[in-house]
Amino acid sequence: MASTFARIRAAADPALFITLRDEAETRTEARALAARGAIDLPLYGVPFAVKDNIDVAGLPTTAGCPAFAYRAENDATVIARLRAAGTLVVGKTNLDQFATGLVGVRSPYGVPRNALNPRLIPGGSSSGSAAAVAAGLVPLALGTDTAGSGRVPAMLNNIVGLKPSLGLVSTFGVVPACRTLDCVSVFALTVDDAFAALGVIAGPDDKDAYSRPRVLGLPGALPPHLRVGVPRPDDRVFFGDARAAADYDAALERLGRLGLAITDIDIAPFLASARMLYEGPWVAERYAAVRTLIEREPEALHAVTRGIIRPGRDVTAPDAFGAFYRLEELRREAARVWTNIDVLVVPTAPTVYTVDEVLADPITLNSRLGTYTNFVNLLDLCGLSVPTALHDRGSDIGMIPFGITLLAPAGDDALLASIGRVLHADAGLPLGAIGRSQPALPSLPARAIGDTVIIAVMDAHMTGLPLNDELREHGARFWEATTTSADYRFFALPGTTPPRPGLLQVEKGQGTAIEVELWAMAPDGFGRFVAAMPALLSAGSITLADGRVVKGFLVEAEAAKGARDISEFGGWRAYLQAMQAG
Repeated sequence: MASTFARIRAAADPALFITLRDEAETRTEARALAARGAIDLPLYGVPFAVKDNIDVAGLPTTAGCPAFAYRAENDATVIARLRAAGTLVVGKTNLDQFATGLVGVRSPYGVPRNALNPRLIPGGSSSGSAAAVAAGLVPLALGTDTAGSGRVPAMLNNIVGLKPSLGLVSTFGVVPACRTLDCVSVFALTVDDAFAALGVIAGPDDKDAYSRPRVLGLPGALPPHLRVGVPRPDDRVFFGDARAAADYDAALERLGRLGLAITDIDIAPFLASARMLYEGPWVAERYAAVRTLIEREPEALHAVTRGIIRPGRDVTAPDAFGAFYRLEELRREAARVWTNIDVLVVPTAPTVYTVDEVLADPITLNSRLGTYTNFVNLLDLCGLSVPTALHDRGSDIGMIPFGITLLAPAGDDALLASIGRVLHADAGLPLGAIGRSQPALPSLPARAIGDTVIIAVMDAHMTGLPLNDELREHGARFWEATTTSADYRFFALPGTTPPRPGLLQVEKGQGTAIEVELWAMAPDGFGRFVAAMPALLSAGSITLADGRVVKGFLVEAEAAKGARDISEFGGWRAYLQAMQAG
């Protein structure tokens, strides 16, 4: 811990932390942790910073407003879970007041310095958390994300920003912005670090009425045959920033080289949803969160923050219901888009701005930064912001970052991590602003952890095929693509809808290797999945080419009689392609 506090002192940024813990107290806590012999804890000894709208017992919570401040008696659920995992709280970081803003300049505690380029805004509202990670002061920090506050600062500081599915992480002990939309987010230098923290803080919480029993899953290898949706070229908005447009094109080219299929989509329902966030009930929700203070002492709020929140008092019930009805229509339109894609990839922000530019035009420029973020929580998506480009424009301009955000329907957090970790490593960028290159992409564990079941699928449940959604609905997450051992024959079973194959185990030397995908799922999800399988297939064990044995589905020899042997194709996908080719 001594080195952590030394780095903070050396950074000499008084606007970064609102409250810094006593160093001696923190070192005492670290020694107590070591004395327990708790080195097997998942995040043993990791120092982390906390956005100052999240309660840490014994420290003040300000939400960026001195008049609102109170001393927290208890840890927020996320803090308690991180402590139980072996982490050490360093302090509470600065933010756009009441988590209202994407710029990081709306705080009476000052503007945290963008670690990458001091001329640029740090991004908000989780400004201090992102800047602390980028500067190498701490390896992990918590933020919150309602409209992009866990993603925009990540891009502006050249780090990873993970916004989990709604309800996956408890918000008990978090000062609400829009309680129905708020998420606790994670900042880290790498995707693996961010997901490791998510694995600790995720999980249901009875104290949070908006907690949801979502299945987190585990990152796996880069899934094959993924369909990536991107805005049509004419719909891409960069506000005249040709560099950002070129960086986005380059990121899409990289995704294509990694084997993902890029397809243009109609992003109109997503952008229409984004425009609703600062209208009607969601502004009223922000007003409700600070109602007592803004009515008693309006001048206590930052002028820009007050100007955004105050109109919420005038929203009527008919206005609110009209907005709810319109949002449901847009959700239906967006759902149709998701039938044709697995992941949506957008710029994290369409451009970057300096502190001076934002101070001169605080509303318009903030709104522009939310172009590709404001719709995410309204449409119940998870997101992962990953750096993809970094330009050195010389001493007069400095470093200019760019990044993309991977988006997917709620529950696909692990899928995004599987893609993001490979994409970030492939970009070859330095980590944050610490001047260190990325390490080689760590290998995934050979097996899933705990009681997770690994299941092999070789039919329409594979990625991009018609029944893949069924697998995901049972909480399964892609693990890797491989083949069976050469001890199987493969048959196209007659009379099945949709068409299904059957894998038959045969004597050694009589079979061939068949393409399979491995998926990781919890035991209860596996049980439900097995119960839904047709009677002609039975659960069993399948031997892979490398000798591992996993769960899967086999067909009995009797059921394969009269079926066409399609082993020569090596897999169901190749067979379907051959049939389509005639």
